Amino acid sequence: MRRKSASTQTLAVVALLMVCSACGYQQKPSSAPAPPEDTRAADESAIRAQALEWAKAAAAKDLEKTLSFYADDAAMFPPNVPIAATKEARRQLWSAFMATPGYALEIKTSKVEAARSGDLAYETGVYSLTLNDKKGKPATTNGKYVVVWKKQADSGWKAVADIFNADQ
Repeated sequence: MRRKSASTQTLAVVALLMVCSACGYQQKPSSAPAPPEDTRAADESAIRAQALEWAKAAAAKDLEKTLSFYADDAAMFPPNVPIAATKEARRQLWSAFMATPGYALEIKTSKVEAARSGDLAYETGVYSLTLNDKKGKPATTNGKYVVVWKKQADSGWKAVADIFNADQ
């Protein structure tokens, strides 16, 4: 009889623990913040539009508008010259390009990809730069580029890194 009683008591305790456990268990809400809204498609579209405006400004030799697409702390990485990491250095570089006889620039965006975080993106593409050579004849250089874009406090995008080099 004792055996039955012990088994019954054990079974009753296990059942009671299961009921208490099921009734008292509540999943705690996650303390992790919700992921940001996925704005990649809109961000990529905005950057493509901005890149097109930038290309138009550069082609039109509009120095001020061309420079306006860079963040204050942006850096340009042109081939064969030092990094242009200040506003003045970027101004000098673009001024020199635009002042060169025969200057013509065509930029074509190939790809834009925005981060899921919504704060960074990159753009890749190709360009064709024509400048007159030493004999005054137009010489065209084809190349590729990468621009890193960063979302600003006003939700606009600015270039923070701009690297380009020739195919030859």
